[in-house]
Amino acid sequence: MKRRTPTLTVGAILVGLVVLLAVMSFLWTPHDPTRVDAAVRLLGPTGDYLFGTDKFGRDLVSQIMVGARTTLYVGVVAVGVAAVIGTPLGILAAMGPRWLGEFVMRVNDLVLAFPALLLAIMFGAVFGASTLTAMIAIGIATVPSFARIARSGTLQVMSTEYVLAARAAGRSRFAIAHRHVLPNVAGLLIVQSSVSFAIAVLAEAALSFLGFGTRPPTPSWGRMLQESQELLAVQPRLAIVPGIAIAIAVLGFNLLGDGLRDRLDPRLAGRR
Repeated sequence: MKRRTPTLTVGAILVGLVVLLAVMSFLWTPHDPTRVDAAVRLLGPTGDYLFGTDKFGRDLVSQIMVGARTTLYVGVVAVGVAAVIGTPLGILAAMGPRWLGEFVMRVNDLVLAFPALLLAIMFGAVFGASTLTAMIAIGIATVPSFARIARSGTLQVMSTEYVLAARAAGRSRFAIAHRHVLPNVAGLLIVQSSVSFAIAVLAEAALSFLGFGTRPPTPSWGRMLQESQELLAVQPRLAIVPGIAIAIAVLGFNLLGDGLRDRLDPRLAGRR
């Protein structure tokens, strides 16, 4: 049995904390996160409001909890879109004719030239700012990463003896991809999913900060940062609280990806 690395443990704990907040927000929040109450605006931490309230009188704890749900929702869909599109393209580029592989990878490079944030801003300007637009844009921008990982892993698997034996036995390319390639590249794709999730969290926060992401009144960590700008000098906690939430989520998924890579890649496991 492989020993669990500290990096994997810490990453799993941080990610678990974010997931726990998101799940709890479906069942319970201290207050209505969208309720505006001028009587308690800019209230400091109290027994009823653990982190205080914002300039509209909304509870920060409740907003952080529901914001975790929004962040995970965007991340799951964006990474899912990237994996569903990028993985078959990468396998096709490795197993198909040489000209087809070159074409797929050149298109891949073209998409890679557009950062996720820039692509999402372009989508927001054309189709309108929304959570759906942000998810699709982030997912498309992440496709090249999955395609490259899948292609690299597939090329390694295709040179193994058991795949050569399967080809000699007359198995179809689809059967080889399903039976031999996918199970062997799954570990690489899982690691890439964790790293891409961290990128999606940052991208969603940045888009909401710029006004191209999740629209009000749905709570979003990025928009919480944007709304705290004008009060940064007098109420820094309004920026610190969502900033720490974003940092925990990004750090957690990055550490989780690093730990999974150490655990799933035997070449790295022997060096540590």
